[in-house]
This record gives sequence, structure tokens and C-alpha cells, in this order.
Amino acid sequence: MKGPDSFLEQANVSRETFQKLETYASLLSEWQSKLNLISKNSLEHVWQRHFLDSAQIYSMLPKKAVSSLDAGTGAGFPGLVLSIMGIRNVELVEQNKKKCAFLHEVIKKTGATAKVHSCKIGGLPVKEYDVVLARALMSLDGLLYTLSPFFGPDTLGVFPKGLKVNQELTVASKNWKMNVAMKQSITSPDGKIVLVKDLVSERNK
Repeated sequence: MKGPDSFLEQANVSRETFQKLETYASLLSEWQSKLNLISKNSLEHVWQRHFLDSAQIYSMLPKKAVSSLDAGTGAGFPGLVLSIMGIRNVELVEQNKKKCAFLHEVIKKTGATAKVHSCKIGGLPVKEYDVVLARALMSLDGLLYTLSPFFGPDTLGVFPKGLKVNQELTVASKNWKMNVAMKQSITSPDGKIVLVKDLVSERNK
């Protein structure tokens, strides 16, 4: 089993950041017993499946980014991990109020600066973000449709995907004009991280 030691070997984080992530992991284990935050079988692989999977995104983000939106963050992946790692002004959107309570507890105990919105993504005031994130929320085409109001000319969309990534890209490319790059995930041979820029809808043409 790959645990915190393996995480430290693969993720470039300070000792202080690592200690905050250990606090996060401890709270996750504690709350998981009373609230289904993540799947039971992924709890024992939490450092690889959730923490490292989120942390690998850090190096892909623009250095000048000052606002990030994580839609459907659930237990805080990837947005809260990135906030703890030092990404500024991360906003977490989660409609499940119990999960929001957990997010607030992690923020309180780790000193993270992330902000929590307890609502559906459609209930969030529309503004442009430098980075828009979503992990395991919906298909790529659905994500782009839902999150396009938050894209500006320079926004980077970051969407971790699995086996069906090429299929999802084919569908999305019929409705969207965009520049796409794909990065291999370091946590799964089947995982890819889809990076989207210059998003323009083709739906009404």
C-alpha cells in the first residue's frame, strides 16, 4: 500500500504542508466513519488516490493564477489540497451540507485559505476565474457546458479523467472550440488530466 511516505517521495511539498495534509487525512478518516466522504475502498489508498492525485495538478497551474474554482469538490479534492499547497483564493463548491461542514473543519484545523460555497454550481454568482477545476463530477461535455460561464479569455480548465477520456473529448469537440492538452496522471496508467483553454461554444452556430 502506498501511504504518506510514498506521497512525500512523489510530491514536492514542504514539511509544514505535509503536516497539514496529515491533519486533513486524519480528519478524513475520523469523519468517514459517520459520513460517506469517499468510497470505502479508496480510504486505505487515500494518499495515492486522493492526495497525490490532487497534488500533481499544482505544477500544471499558471504561476500568476489568483483565483480558482473547484466545482463539486466533495471531500475537497483537488481544490482543498491545492489550497493547502499554497494556491491562492481557491473557492470550493459543494451542495452537500454535511460535506461542507467537513470542509470547514479541515480549513479551520489546517489554516487553509479556501472558501466554501454550500450550493449547486448553478447557484454560484457568475464571474471569471483563472483556473476552473472539477474531478469526477460529470462528462467533459457536461462540465464545459456547466462551467463555461466561469471561463474568461485566459481561464485554464483542469479536468482529471479516466478510461473514457478520448470518447468524452470526441463528444465535447462537436460542441466546443478549444485548445486541449493532456497530461498523464502519475497515480493511474488509465488517468489523464485534460487541460482546456480558449473555450468557445459551437452549440448555437
